[in-house]
Amino acid sequence: MASIKDVAAEAGVSVATVSRVLNSHPSVSPDAQRRVLAAVDVLGYRPNAVARSLRTDQTRTLGLVISDVLNPYFTELARFVEEEARALGYSVIIGNADEQPDLQEHHVRTLLDRRIDGLLVSPADGSSPLTPGAAGSGTPMVFVDRCIQGVDVPVVRADGRDAIRDLVAHLHRLGHRRLAIIAGPAATTTGNERVEAFREALREHGLALPDAYIGQGDFQTDSGRRATERFLALPEPPEVVFAADNLMALGALDAIRARGLRVPQDIGLAAFDDIPWFLHTDPPITAIAQPTGELGRAAVRALVDLIEGRSPQSVTLPARLVVRSSCGERASNPRSNL
Repeated sequence: MASIKDVAAEAGVSVATVSRVLNSHPSVSPDAQRRVLAAVDVLGYRPNAVARSLRTDQTRTLGLVISDVLNPYFTELARFVEEEARALGYSVIIGNADEQPDLQEHHVRTLLDRRIDGLLVSPADGSSPLTPGAAGSGTPMVFVDRCIQGVDVPVVRADGRDAIRDLVAHLHRLGHRRLAIIAGPAATTTGNERVEAFREALREHGLALPDAYIGQGDFQTDSGRRATERFLALPEPPEVVFAADNLMALGALDAIRARGLRVPQDIGLAAFDDIPWFLHTDPPITAIAQPTGELGRAAVRALVDLIEGRSPQSVTLPARLVVRSSCGERASNPRSNL
């Protein structure tokens, strides 16, 4: 591999001039810059990233810790984060917390050891100390999708409250009155916010949310299945199940079909976090869509602003309701026991 000395010899300049060109220093003449860049191209020279990071105290690398790589929402989010980071001259190292706080802390620790320039985190839990501690230590950090209460870093997230209100209004217009929710973990901000928004929207229509109609989930398929099985065993099952996450919605659909029931003829189903699969289920599932691409890009821009000494702002973007055919209309004589 060519060295920086080879580039200097090819261009007829000093090693220091090559270094200044590669670091975009303004003192280099246009002619010297042209010759250095031509030499770099001819020799196929690639700067040593490790050595450069030691000189500049920057690695041009961002860390991203997502909650669950198997969740299509977070997979898509990671894609847009990487795309925006690359456009701004950064690479991304991704860690998957798998909704486990200890694994989240492992990835945060590992990324900090790699001397990343900044960190994006979608917290699985706020109870463990390393992530808040990293923010307090001066490491540039941005929370995306979720946050940890009391940690003063920018947050880039979607607000699903209006979309949940639109969903409940839609279900009410269809004639549904018994509405249940499969909630996410109480330790996450999104888990709590979606339940409270659902409860508030029901209240606006004079409806209650009984404890029996709240299923505790963990944003995983099995928890959606178990919660729905419990709903279906009630003396008066819900007419619609709203899963606060796409994977839990798929678990709910499995449980409904295992009982030999049909969606929406016997029970309706809706979900938070729209995914492409929902277009291809039978029937297609009504869902709340988050602006995933905008969230990923905004999170990277906020983090780069922090790294480069600018003052980023938290960003909240609206989610929206996508109505499909999985909720139907309430039957004129709904069955009291499914």
